[in-house]
Amino acid sequence: MKSLFSVATLLAVVLCCLPGLSRASDQRPQVRIAWSVYVGSMPLGYAQDSGILKRWGEKYGIDLEAVQVNDYVEGINQYTAGQFEGTIAMLLDALTIPAAAGVDTSVPLLLSNSLGNDGIILKGSEDVKSLKGQSVNLVQFSGSHYLLARALDKAGLAEKDLSVVNTSDADMVAIFPHDSVTAMVTWQPQIAAILAANVNSHLVFSSADIPGEINDGLLIRTDLLKKNPNIGKAIAGAWYEVMDILATPGAKHDDAVARMAAASGTDSASFEQQLKTTHFYRPGEGAEFVASKNFRQNLARIQQFSFDHGLLGEGIRQPGDIGIAFPGQVVGDSHRIGLRFPTEFMEK
Repeated sequence: MKSLFSVATLLAVVLCCLPGLSRASDQRPQVRIAWSVYVGSMPLGYAQDSGILKRWGEKYGIDLEAVQVNDYVEGINQYTAGQFEGTIAMLLDALTIPAAAGVDTSVPLLLSNSLGNDGIILKGSEDVKSLKGQSVNLVQFSGSHYLLARALDKAGLAEKDLSVVNTSDADMVAIFPHDSVTAMVTWQPQIAAILAANVNSHLVFSSADIPGEINDGLLIRTDLLKKNPNIGKAIAGAWYEVMDILATPGAKHDDAVARMAAASGTDSASFEQQLKTTHFYRPGEGAEFVASKNFRQNLARIQQFSFDHGLLGEGIRQPGDIGIAFPGQVVGDSHRIGLRFPTEFMEK
Protein backbone atom coordinates (compact mmCIF):
# COMPACT_ATOMS: atom_id res chain seq x y z
CA MET A 1 0.00 0.00 0.00
CA LYS A 2 2.84 2.38 0.86
CA SER A 3 4.45 1.66 -2.49
CA LEU A 4 1.20 2.30 -4.37
CA PHE A 5 0.69 5.57 -2.48
CA SER A 6 4.23 6.70 -3.28
CA VAL A 7 3.82 5.93 -6.97
CA ALA A 8 0.47 7.73 -7.11
CA THR A 9 1.93 10.78 -5.36
CA LEU A 10 4.94 10.89 -7.68
CA LEU A 11 2.70 10.56 -10.74
CA ALA A 12 0.51 13.43 -9.53
CA VAL A 13 3.54 15.67 -9.02
CA VAL A 14 4.91 14.85 -12.48
CA LEU A 15 1.58 15.48 -14.19
CA CYS A 16 1.15 18.83 -12.43
CA CYS A 17 4.59 19.91 -13.55
CA LEU A 18 4.14 18.99 -17.22
CA PRO A 19 3.38 22.01 -19.47
CA GLY A 20 -0.28 22.34 -20.37
CA LEU A 21 -1.48 19.77 -17.80
CA SER A 22 -2.01 22.06 -14.80
CA ARG A 23 -5.53 22.81 -13.71
CA ALA A 24 -7.40 25.23 -15.96
CA SER A 25 -8.59 27.18 -12.91
CA ASP A 26 -4.95 27.87 -11.94
CA GLN A 27 -4.48 29.66 -15.25
CA ARG A 28 -7.60 31.77 -15.01
CA PRO A 29 -7.26 35.43 -14.04
CA GLN A 30 -8.84 36.01 -10.64
CA VAL A 31 -10.96 39.14 -10.58
CA ARG A 32 -12.60 40.32 -7.38
CA ILE A 33 -14.90 43.34 -7.63
CA ALA A 34 -15.84 45.37 -4.56
CA TRP A 35 -19.35 46.77 -4.21
CA SER A 36 -21.46 48.29 -1.45
CA VAL A 37 -25.19 48.64 -0.89
CA TYR A 38 -26.72 51.10 -3.36
CA VAL A 39 -29.54 50.54 -5.81
CA GLY A 40 -27.20 50.99 -8.77
CA SER A 41 -24.79 48.34 -7.43
CA MET A 42 -27.32 45.71 -6.33
CA PRO A 43 -27.47 44.06 -9.80
CA LEU A 44 -23.82 43.02 -9.39
CA GLY A 45 -24.57 41.48 -6.00
CA TYR A 46 -27.51 39.65 -7.53
CA ALA A 47 -25.33 38.42 -10.39
CA GLN A 48 -22.95 36.98 -7.78
CA ASP A 49 -25.62 35.33 -5.61
CA SER A 50 -27.61 33.91 -8.53
CA GLY A 51 -24.60 32.36 -10.24
CA ILE A 52 -24.90 34.60 -13.32
CA LEU A 53 -21.51 36.18 -12.72
CA LYS A 54 -19.81 32.83 -12.26
CA ARG A 55 -21.40 31.43 -15.42
CA TRP A 56 -20.21 34.34 -17.56
CA GLY A 57 -16.78 34.12 -15.96
CA GLU A 58 -16.52 30.45 -16.86
CA LYS A 59 -17.60 31.22 -20.42
CA TYR A 60 -14.64 33.57 -20.86
CA GLY A 61 -12.16 31.71 -18.65
CA ILE A 62 -12.21 34.21 -15.75
CA ASP A 63 -12.59 33.54 -12.02
CA LEU A 64 -15.09 36.30 -11.30
CA GLU A 65 -16.35 37.26 -7.86
CA ALA A 66 -18.29 40.28 -6.55
CA VAL A 67 -17.49 41.01 -2.90
CA GLN A 68 -19.72 43.22 -0.75
CA VAL A 69 -17.96 45.76 1.47
CA ASN A 70 -19.66 47.72 4.23
CA ASP A 71 -18.15 51.12 3.45
CA TYR A 72 -18.27 52.54 -0.08
CA VAL A 73 -15.12 54.67 0.09
CA GLU A 74 -13.18 51.94 1.87
CA GLY A 75 -13.97 49.63 -1.04
CA ILE A 76 -12.42 52.12 -3.47
CA ASN A 77 -9.42 52.54 -1.19
CA GLN A 78 -8.92 48.79 -1.11
CA TYR A 79 -9.12 48.66 -4.91
CA THR A 80 -6.53 51.45 -5.10
CA ALA A 81 -4.28 49.51 -2.73
CA GLY A 82 -4.51 46.41 -4.93
CA GLN A 83 -6.75 44.33 -2.67
CA PHE A 84 -9.42 44.19 -5.39
CA GLU A 85 -9.06 44.06 -9.17
CA GLY A 86 -12.21 46.12 -9.67
CA THR A 87 -14.88 48.14 -7.90
CA ILE A 88 -18.06 50.10 -8.55
CA ALA A 89 -17.64 53.82 -8.04
CA MET A 90 -18.91 57.20 -9.06
CA LEU A 91 -16.71 58.71 -11.76
CA LEU A 92 -15.71 61.54 -9.42
CA ASP A 93 -14.31 59.01 -6.95
CA ALA A 94 -12.62 57.09 -9.76
CA LEU A 95 -10.71 60.26 -10.64
CA THR A 96 -9.88 61.47 -7.14
CA ILE A 97 -8.92 58.19 -5.48
CA PRO A 98 -7.28 55.59 -7.78
CA ALA A 99 -6.45 57.87 -10.72
CA ALA A 100 -5.05 60.58 -8.44
CA ALA A 101 -2.99 57.92 -6.65
CA GLY A 102 -1.39 56.85 -9.92
CA VAL A 103 -3.48 53.72 -10.50
CA ASP A 104 -4.26 53.67 -14.22
CA THR A 105 -7.96 52.80 -14.21
CA SER A 106 -10.37 51.84 -16.98
CA VAL A 107 -14.15 52.10 -16.97
CA PRO A 108 -15.24 49.33 -19.36
CA LEU A 109 -18.88 49.73 -18.32
CA LEU A 110 -20.84 52.88 -17.57
CA LEU A 111 -23.44 51.37 -15.27
CA SER A 112 -26.01 53.91 -14.14
CA ASN A 113 -26.98 57.55 -13.78
CA SER A 114 -28.55 58.79 -10.57
CA LEU A 115 -31.80 60.64 -11.18
CA GLY A 116 -32.83 61.20 -7.58
CA ASN A 117 -30.94 58.51 -5.68
CA ASP A 118 -28.52 61.08 -4.20
CA GLY A 119 -29.93 63.95 -2.21
CA ILE A 120 -29.74 66.63 0.46
CA ILE A 121 -32.00 66.19 3.48
CA LEU A 122 -32.84 69.01 5.88
CA LYS A 123 -34.65 69.02 9.20
CA GLY A 124 -37.49 71.50 9.46
CA SER A 125 -36.83 73.31 6.18
CA GLU A 126 -37.55 72.80 2.50
CA ASP A 127 -35.18 75.49 1.20
CA VAL A 128 -31.59 74.86 0.12
CA LYS A 129 -30.70 78.42 1.14
CA SER A 130 -31.32 77.50 4.79
CA LEU A 131 -28.10 75.46 4.64
CA LYS A 132 -26.24 78.70 5.31
CA GLY A 133 -24.53 78.53 8.68
CA GLN A 134 -25.32 74.85 9.22
CA SER A 135 -23.15 71.77 9.61
CA VAL A 136 -23.74 69.20 6.88
CA ASN A 137 -22.99 65.51 7.36
CA LEU A 138 -21.72 63.73 4.25
CA VAL A 139 -18.96 61.53 2.87
CA GLN A 140 -16.37 64.25 2.31
CA PHE A 141 -15.01 64.71 -1.23
CA SER A 142 -17.40 62.09 -2.60
CA GLY A 143 -20.31 62.40 -5.01
CA SER A 144 -22.36 63.70 -2.09
CA HIS A 145 -19.89 66.55 -1.63
CA TYR A 146 -20.09 67.31 -5.34
CA LEU A 147 -23.91 67.31 -5.17
CA LEU A 148 -23.77 69.78 -2.28
CA ALA A 149 -21.43 72.07 -4.23
CA ARG A 150 -23.78 72.04 -7.24
CA ALA A 151 -26.81 72.76 -5.02
CA LEU A 152 -25.05 75.65 -3.30
CA ASP A 153 -24.00 77.11 -6.64
CA LYS A 154 -27.58 77.02 -7.91
CA ALA A 155 -28.79 78.66 -4.68
CA GLY A 156 -26.19 81.44 -4.81
CA LEU A 157 -24.21 80.07 -1.87
CA ALA A 158 -20.69 78.70 -1.44
CA GLU A 159 -19.07 76.06 0.75
CA LYS A 160 -17.58 78.77 2.96
CA ASP A 161 -21.16 79.51 4.04
CA LEU A 162 -21.41 76.21 5.97
CA SER A 163 -19.39 73.44 7.63
CA VAL A 164 -18.89 69.93 6.26
CA VAL A 165 -18.78 67.01 8.71
CA ASN A 166 -17.15 63.90 7.22
CA THR A 167 -19.40 60.92 7.98
CA SER A 168 -19.32 57.28 6.87
CA ASP A 169 -22.25 56.22 4.70
CA ALA A 170 -22.73 53.25 7.06
CA ASP A 171 -23.60 55.67 9.91
CA MET A 172 -26.02 58.02 8.17
CA VAL A 173 -29.33 56.45 9.18
CA ALA A 174 -28.29 55.92 12.80
CA ILE A 175 -27.05 59.47 13.47
CA PHE A 176 -29.69 61.48 11.62
CA PRO A 177 -32.15 61.63 14.58
CA HIS A 178 -29.48 63.18 16.83
CA ASP A 179 -30.09 66.83 17.70
CA SER A 180 -26.60 67.74 16.50
CA VAL A 181 -27.48 66.65 12.94
CA THR A 182 -29.57 69.16 10.97
CA ALA A 183 -28.52 68.55 7.37
CA MET A 184 -27.21 65.52 5.52
CA VAL A 185 -26.21 64.49 2.01
CA THR A 186 -26.46 60.78 1.25
CA TRP A 187 -27.85 58.23 -1.20
CA GLN A 188 -30.34 55.39 -1.44
CA PRO A 189 -31.40 53.33 0.45
CA GLN A 190 -30.35 55.64 3.31
CA ILE A 191 -32.48 58.49 1.92
CA ALA A 192 -35.68 56.43 1.95
CA ALA A 193 -34.96 55.11 5.45
CA ILE A 194 -34.28 58.59 6.84
CA LEU A 195 -37.33 60.21 5.26
CA ALA A 196 -39.60 57.38 6.45
CA ALA A 197 -38.35 57.48 10.04
CA ASN A 198 -38.12 61.26 10.52
CA VAL A 199 -41.34 63.16 9.81
CA ASN A 200 -39.63 66.55 10.03
CA SER A 201 -37.07 65.73 7.31
CA HIS A 202 -37.26 67.04 3.74
CA LEU A 203 -35.44 66.18 0.52
CA VAL A 204 -34.52 69.66 -0.73
CA PHE A 205 -32.18 68.85 -3.63
CA SER A 206 -31.32 65.67 -5.50
CA SER A 207 -29.37 64.32 -8.43
CA ALA A 208 -32.56 64.70 -10.48
CA ASP A 209 -31.75 68.43 -10.43
CA ILE A 210 -28.44 67.78 -12.23
CA PRO A 211 -29.31 64.94 -14.65
CA GLY A 212 -26.41 63.14 -16.31
CA GLU A 213 -23.79 64.31 -13.81
CA ILE A 214 -23.68 61.56 -11.18
CA ASN A 215 -22.69 58.39 -12.98
CA ASP A 216 -21.46 55.09 -11.59
CA GLY A 217 -19.03 52.93 -13.51
CA LEU A 218 -17.23 49.64 -13.20
CA LEU A 219 -13.55 50.25 -12.49
CA ILE A 220 -10.88 47.74 -13.56
CA ARG A 221 -7.10 48.09 -13.51
CA THR A 222 -6.06 49.07 -17.02
CA ASP A 223 -3.05 46.74 -17.21
CA LEU A 224 -5.23 43.78 -16.22
CA LEU A 225 -7.95 44.63 -18.73
CA LYS A 226 -5.46 45.15 -21.55
CA LYS A 227 -3.80 41.83 -20.78
CA ASN A 228 -7.12 40.00 -20.79
CA PRO A 229 -10.03 41.81 -22.49
CA ASN A 230 -12.23 38.80 -21.72
CA ILE A 231 -12.58 40.26 -18.22
CA GLY A 232 -14.59 43.14 -19.66
CA LYS A 233 -16.61 40.82 -21.89
CA ALA A 234 -17.51 38.50 -19.02
CA ILE A 235 -18.61 41.28 -16.68
CA ALA A 236 -20.57 43.00 -19.46
CA GLY A 237 -22.35 39.75 -20.28
CA ALA A 238 -23.37 39.20 -16.66
CA TRP A 239 -24.38 42.83 -16.10
CA TYR A 240 -26.53 43.10 -19.21
CA GLU A 241 -28.21 39.77 -18.45
CA VAL A 242 -29.36 41.22 -15.13
CA MET A 243 -30.45 44.39 -16.93
CA ASP A 244 -32.64 42.26 -19.20
CA ILE A 245 -34.20 40.59 -16.14
CA LEU A 246 -35.00 43.97 -14.56
CA ALA A 247 -36.45 45.29 -17.84
CA THR A 248 -38.75 42.30 -18.40
CA PRO A 249 -41.93 42.00 -16.28
CA GLY A 250 -42.63 38.56 -14.87
CA ALA A 251 -41.72 36.09 -12.18
CA LYS A 252 -37.97 36.29 -12.81
CA HIS A 253 -38.07 40.08 -12.51
CA ASP A 254 -40.09 39.91 -9.30
CA ASP A 255 -37.74 37.36 -7.75
CA ALA A 256 -34.66 39.41 -8.66
CA VAL A 257 -36.18 42.59 -7.21
CA ALA A 258 -37.18 40.78 -4.02
CA ARG A 259 -33.66 39.42 -3.57
CA MET A 260 -32.00 42.79 -4.26
CA ALA A 261 -34.44 44.53 -1.93
CA ALA A 262 -33.73 42.09 0.90
CA ALA A 263 -29.98 42.43 0.38
CA SER A 264 -30.27 46.22 0.63
CA GLY A 265 -32.46 46.11 3.75
CA THR A 266 -35.77 47.14 2.24
CA ASP A 267 -38.85 45.64 0.59
CA SER A 268 -39.73 45.13 -3.07
CA ALA A 269 -42.04 48.16 -3.28
CA SER A 270 -39.37 50.50 -1.94
CA PHE A 271 -36.71 49.00 -4.18
CA GLU A 272 -38.95 49.42 -7.24
CA GLN A 273 -39.24 53.12 -6.35
CA GLN A 274 -35.45 53.37 -6.22
CA LEU A 275 -35.22 51.71 -9.62
CA LYS A 276 -37.45 54.45 -11.02
CA THR A 277 -34.88 57.08 -10.06
CA THR A 278 -31.98 55.09 -11.50
CA HIS A 279 -31.16 55.11 -15.18
CA PHE A 280 -29.29 51.97 -16.18
CA TYR A 281 -27.42 52.29 -19.45
CA ARG A 282 -28.45 49.80 -22.11
CA PRO A 283 -25.94 48.09 -24.42
CA GLY A 284 -24.80 50.72 -26.90
CA GLU A 285 -26.29 53.60 -24.93
CA GLY A 286 -23.36 53.90 -22.51
CA ALA A 287 -20.91 54.09 -25.41
CA GLU A 288 -22.99 56.79 -27.09
CA PHE A 289 -23.11 58.85 -23.90
CA VAL A 290 -19.34 58.54 -23.34
CA ALA A 291 -18.82 59.88 -26.88
CA SER A 292 -21.17 62.83 -26.31
CA LYS A 293 -20.29 66.46 -25.65
CA ASN A 294 -22.54 66.43 -22.60
CA PHE A 295 -20.57 63.64 -20.95
CA ARG A 296 -17.28 65.44 -21.42
CA GLN A 297 -18.71 68.69 -20.09
CA ASN A 298 -19.88 66.85 -16.98
CA LEU A 299 -16.42 65.33 -16.53
CA ALA A 300 -14.91 68.81 -16.88
CA ARG A 301 -17.10 69.96 -13.96
CA ILE A 302 -15.92 66.98 -11.93
CA GLN A 303 -12.30 67.76 -12.76
CA GLN A 304 -12.75 71.38 -11.70
CA PHE A 305 -14.43 70.39 -8.41
CA SER A 306 -11.63 67.89 -7.73
CA PHE A 307 -8.94 70.46 -8.50
CA ASP A 308 -10.59 73.16 -6.35
CA HIS A 309 -10.64 70.77 -3.38
CA GLY A 310 -7.07 69.57 -3.86
CA LEU A 311 -8.12 66.01 -4.62
CA LEU A 312 -5.92 65.31 -7.64
CA GLY A 313 -2.69 64.76 -5.74
CA GLU A 314 0.62 66.56 -5.40
CA GLY A 315 2.16 68.54 -8.23
CA ILE A 316 -1.17 69.17 -9.95
CA ARG A 317 -1.28 72.69 -11.38
CA GLN A 318 -4.51 72.52 -13.39
CA PRO A 319 -7.60 70.26 -13.64
CA GLY A 320 -6.36 68.47 -16.76
CA ASP A 321 -3.02 67.36 -15.34
CA ILE A 322 -4.50 63.88 -14.98
CA GLY A 323 -5.40 62.82 -18.51
CA ILE A 324 -8.68 61.12 -19.42
CA ALA A 325 -8.61 58.82 -22.45
CA PHE A 326 -11.56 58.34 -24.78
CA PRO A 327 -11.49 56.24 -27.96
CA GLY A 328 -9.15 58.12 -30.30
CA GLN A 329 -8.62 61.11 -27.99
CA VAL A 330 -6.98 62.09 -24.70
CA VAL A 331 -8.31 65.09 -22.78
CA GLY A 332 -5.61 66.61 -20.59
CA ASP A 333 -2.09 65.32 -20.05
CA SER A 334 -1.44 62.39 -22.39
CA HIS A 335 1.70 61.50 -20.41
CA ARG A 336 -0.26 60.96 -17.20
CA ILE A 337 -3.49 59.19 -18.09
CA GLY A 338 -5.39 58.11 -14.99
CA LEU A 339 -8.85 57.31 -16.33
CA ARG A 340 -9.88 55.54 -19.55
CA PHE A 341 -13.23 54.82 -21.19
CA PRO A 342 -12.84 51.87 -23.59
CA THR A 343 -16.31 51.73 -25.14
CA GLU A 344 -16.06 48.35 -26.91
CA PHE A 345 -17.46 46.57 -23.85
CA MET A 346 -20.51 48.85 -23.80
CA GLU A 347 -21.42 48.24 -27.43
CA LYS A 348 -24.50 46.29 -28.48
